[in-house]
Amino acid sequence: VQLQASGGGLVQDGGSLRLSCVASGDIFRINIMGWYRQAPGKQRELVAVITKAGNTNYQTSLKGRFTISTDNTQNTVYLQMNSLNPEDTAVYYCNVQGRRAEIRSDFDSWGQGTLVTVSS
Repeated sequence: VQLQASGGGLVQDGGSLRLSCVASGDIFRINIMGWYRQAPGKQRELVAVITKAGNTNYQTSLKGRFTISTDNTQNTVYLQMNSLNPEDTAVYYCNVQGRRAEIRSDFDSWGQGTLVTVSS
């Protein structure tokens, strides 16, 4: 299963960005889609996840500024990021977990990462 993330870039303090991640390949079912981020010199951390049923879980400090959503017909997950600040600068990775179709096994795939830079 392959993931293609897009939407990162340079934005000014207070600006907004929308990230997208499309999953393709041998997919029978997607159970969870999510976003993580890794800032320079820091460990990767959870941003937000959303289940097939639509339940969401956010990093507490980001709730209210970031919104995760999906287009299940297109196997796509989005991350709307508002009121960005320089501390949000990081590489953002999408993650998708589910079950393959051809060989009935689970998958846990990561995208290549998209860089978000917030200038002050």
